[in-house]
Amino acid sequence: MNVLVTGGTGFIGTALCERLAIDGHSVCVLSRQISRVEAGVRSISHLDELVGLGEQASIDVVINLAGEPIADNRWSDEQKESIIHSRIGTTRNLIELFKDMPRRPSVFISGSAVGYYGVQKSDDDIDEYAAGDDSFSSQLCQQWESVAMQAEVLGIRTCLLRTGIVLGEGGGALSKMLLPFKLGLGGRIGSGDQWMPWVHLDDMVSIIMHCMNTDSVRGAVNATAPSPQKNSVFSKTLAKALNRPAVFPMPAFVVRLLMGQMGEELLLAGKKVVPKHLTNSGFVFQYPELEDALNDIVRHLQE
Repeated sequence: MNVLVTGGTGFIGTALCERLAIDGHSVCVLSRQISRVEAGVRSISHLDELVGLGEQASIDVVINLAGEPIADNRWSDEQKESIIHSRIGTTRNLIELFKDMPRRPSVFISGSAVGYYGVQKSDDDIDEYAAGDDSFSSQLCQQWESVAMQAEVLGIRTCLLRTGIVLGEGGGALSKMLLPFKLGLGGRIGSGDQWMPWVHLDDMVSIIMHCMNTDSVRGAVNATAPSPQKNSVFSKTLAKALNRPAVFPMPAFVVRLLMGQMGEELLLAGKKVVPKHLTNSGFVFQYPELEDALNDIVRHLQE
């Protein structure tokens, strides 16, 4: 199929484009970082360039992963606006593109996050039917998904990827955790009781492919492994995989002092998110358990 990927040079996008190309799909990446586009993958820098792509303009699948990283900087008002624009603006532009296409894509897979479910603490399983709240991360995801779902009105099957913490080599949240843990300086964050919904990068790519190829999958999809873990367990499991201790906790007040609202919502709050939609549609995880996932990643890092 002809597949358009926005955000195709990011952590998830790079792995996805490689998999799509291996599977024989024709891939076009929307990116301003042309030098980072995978070999054999066509690139454009603006959506209006699709007009000149000939047969490539007949797009079967659009996968929207574009967006400024949400956890890279403290959330000032300016940073929040940049985060909102990078996600909602790109998604809105895609919807306008769909309206003008003589033949619309059959599938639209658009990014979101487990931040949709907000910051209220709970030990109950959270599936795709749970509601959000008034936190910034939840409101962002709600607005983002609302724009993306306009594709359904246009007759395009739409999936909303509520992604958890994606674990893999070469990027993502784990790349920021590895150094202190390797030095024996890692530990739980705050109380350690907050849930961490996670997913291995290989499974994340497979989830996107599953959404692309499974006609029954539409709407919200929790892109997380079936075994979320509390932060304290996650920290101990990562330390064990690295053969290091995990005895240096980061107190909650330090997180709030250094990171403000971003740290409060993304590091100190957590939900026990489970992938009900995926499991009900027959998806099988390669790495359903955290220990196996981390051991695999650490093994590859050491090769």
